[in-house]
Amino acid sequence: MDKPSAKYEVIHEIISMEGNLQNIKELCAIAGVSRSGYYNWVASADKRAEKEAADRADFELILQAYQFRGYDKGIRSIHMRLLHMDPPVLMNLKKIQRLMHKYGLKCPIRKANPYRRMAKALKTDAVADNLLQREFKEHGPRKVLLTDITYIPCCGVFFYLSVIKDAYTMQILAYVLSESLELDFVLETINILIESHGATLDDETLIHSDYAEFRIIQIREFNILPGSLLLSVRIMVLLKV
Repeated sequence: MDKPSAKYEVIHEIISMEGNLQNIKELCAIAGVSRSGYYNWVASADKRAEKEAADRADFELILQAYQFRGYDKGIRSIHMRLLHMDPPVLMNLKKIQRLMHKYGLKCPIRKANPYRRMAKALKTDAVADNLLQREFKEHGPRKVLLTDITYIPCCGVFFYLSVIKDAYTMQILAYVLSESLELDFVLETINILIESHGATLDDETLIHSDYAEFRIIQIREFNILPGSLLLSVRIMVLLKV
């Protein structure tokens, strides 16, 4: 109601009411607007009607692009679709945004990609060679351990599952379910592995994380002491290309 045009419209409605006893000067004083501004607003009624009709016609084109192929689109996708119409429609992003806001059309909110979040959480800048070369079963039990992180949607949120499996026996050796992607939850999976199966591991044990289309970016050396056994575990961390 802060816009003068909205106040002019209210004044015009009151003046047009049957039995109204207030004049334009009093109503403009109450609304805090000038009489000249009100008269200019009344005189430009035809121009406003033309602009509204033009806006409505442009919005129909936006709506057509928005619904193209049955799924909702954002402003930039609408802009590109308008350019590919026959004939092409030239409409800048600000105008598309203004008309969508004016007529209450909302852009879909892109949901965060949980796999991208996992890759970002594990991101480092050191690149290492692939030592395993996909030789998963050639080394025997407890020599090559596979680890992975996946997400589980539940009740509108994501839970993250970290698992370690023996590549030779296919046995699940350790797992942890977490509400976040903090590094501690991955290390906790390793700690559970050491506590439960540390006696069967040695300094040649390789924990390999393989996400199919991911590339190895780092090898770290961890010295872990389960009981009296000093164990050096080489961890391959992979990141999606």
